[in-house]
Amino acid sequence: MSFDVWWLSYPLLGAFVGFFAGLLGVGGGGIMVPVLASLFAAQGFPADKLVHMALGTSMAGIVMTSVASLRAHHRHGAVRWDVVRFITPGILVGTFGATFIASQVASRPLAIFFACFMAYVSTQMLLNIKPKPSRALPGPVGMSGVGLGIGGISALVAIGGGSLSVPFMTWCNVKMQNAIGTSAAIGLPIALAGTLGYVVNGWGAEGTPAYTAGFIYLPALVLITAVSMFTAPVGARLAHRLPVATLKKIFAGVLVILSLKMLHSVFGA
Repeated sequence: MSFDVWWLSYPLLGAFVGFFAGLLGVGGGGIMVPVLASLFAAQGFPADKLVHMALGTSMAGIVMTSVASLRAHHRHGAVRWDVVRFITPGILVGTFGATFIASQVASRPLAIFFACFMAYVSTQMLLNIKPKPSRALPGPVGMSGVGLGIGGISALVAIGGGSLSVPFMTWCNVKMQNAIGTSAAIGLPIALAGTLGYVVNGWGAEGTPAYTAGFIYLPALVLITAVSMFTAPVGARLAHRLPVATLKKIFAGVLVILSLKMLHSVFGA
């Protein structure tokens, strides 16, 4: 495997993603997808595969983060495993199925959908929007249906689902601590099904660069993950010392800027 000077940018991205994931408790997809799309465009990757590869690589990068997060929340008894059990079938089907949809959609519409969803997430952060508890969790069939929707959207924007599952569970009278812990557990099947889907749908795709597995660019995956595993704990330790509320607002602005940059990269490619 020959060295590519662009690979130096991936550890820097991993450091940034890991730090903010630990500090603010957010997934890395909102950062990784637009930055990877811009880096892939600069490297001359095929324009019609930019967003697909960014989504696939980002989703694969969430796997290790999800495992670490799940274990931490489980140790604190914050995971509602009954919720995980009922919602996971829908999560798996929705996430895996949505990768087939994504593979048939051009990069530009995918980029627009991603940018719109990040605008929604940013608005949640800026306004600190939290739904009021007003109902109970649905039964197994209803939970599977919710999982189908959460998994589908998560696959299209390469997130662990927390920005959707936490508000849903809070709305259904699940305590915030349990909602966050359970969302972390749900993130693992999302990441696994999404990664498998992007590998399957991208396998043998024409024009993809060397060192790819489907729509996953392996050098980026390895280098981002290796560094983010070390910076995430640093961010978590600083979460109790820094003004997190202010940083969330800044981070929301960064998400919007990165999404706009991705749109520029994709439409200018």
